Amino acid sequence: MLRSMTGFGAAAAKGSGAEARVEIRSVNHRHLQVKSRLPQSLTHLEPQIEAAVRAKLSRGSVTVGVDLERERGAGARIDERALRAWCVEIQRATRAAGLEAEFGLETVLGLPGVLVAGDGDARARADERLVLAALGAALESLDTMRAREGRALAADLKKHGQAIRGVAKRLEKRLPKLVQEQHAALRRRLADLLEGAPGARLPKEADLARELALLADKTDVAEELTRLASHLAQLDALVASGTPAGRPLDFLVQELFREANTIGSKCNDAQAAHLVVELKTLVERLREQVQNVE
Repeated sequence: MLRSMTGFGAAAAKGSGAEARVEIRSVNHRHLQVKSRLPQSLTHLEPQIEAAVRAKLSRGSVTVGVDLERERGAGARIDERALRAWCVEIQRATRAAGLEAEFGLETVLGLPGVLVAGDGDARARADERLVLAALGAALESLDTMRAREGRALAADLKKHGQAIRGVAKRLEKRLPKLVQEQHAALRRRLADLLEGAPGARLPKEADLARELALLADKTDVAEELTRLASHLAQLDALVASGTPAGRPLDFLVQELFREANTIGSKCNDAQAAHLVVELKTLVERLREQVQNVE
C-alpha cells in the first residue's frame, strides 16, 4: 500500500504521577530527516526516538515534539525526621507565645525539608517508559493517516496513468494517417515545383518510395509508445506493491517525460502536437502527486 509523506500523529501516556505527550508531524522530503524537540531532562532519548521513527518510516521530514508534565509532589517522599522536628518546634513556639498549636499535614508538608525527592533514577526510568510508549502510539497514529492519504494518492495515480494510456492510443491511431498525409503532401509539393519546369517529370516511383520511407522512419514513434506502455505497467505494479515506492515512481515519471519529449520532436503535425501537449500535462500532474509518495 502506498503511503503519503505528509501526516500528523499524537498520543499521550500516563503513569507514576506524570503524563507524557508526543506529537509527530511529517512533510515531503527527498530522504528521511528526523528532528526532535525534547525537555532538557530527556535529551538523552533523542537517538532512541530517531531509531523508532526510522524503523517505521522511510522518507519525509519528521518533527517529534515531546512534553512531560509531573503532578505536584509526584515521585517525592516525606522526611520523617524533618517532619517531627518541625512539629516539635512549632509546638514549642506556640506554647511560649501562649497560643494553641493548630496546623494540618498539608501545612507541614509545605515546610522546607519535609517533602524531598524520591528515587531519581527510578523516576527517570519511568519517565523514559512513558515517553517511548506515547511515541509508539503517536507513530501508529501518523502511519494510519499516511496510509489513508496514500490510498487517495494511489487512486489518483491510477487515474492519471489511464488518461496517459488514452492519449497514447490516440497518438498510435494518428500515426498511419500522418504518414499517408505526408505522402500526399510530398507528391503535391513535387507536382507544384515541377509544374512550371518544361520537360520535367516526377521522380521514379522507387526513388519516391525511398524518400517516403525515410520520412516515415523519422516520424515513427512506435518504440517510444512501447516504452511508454512499459513505464505505465511498472507504475501500476509499484502502486499495487506494499513497499515504499516514491523514488522508483519519481524515476518513472522522468522517463515518461523523456518519451513524451521524443514523441513531440518526431511528430511534425498539429494534431499530434496537441496530443503531445495533453500527454505532457498529464505526466506533470502525475509528477506532482508522486512528490507526495513515501
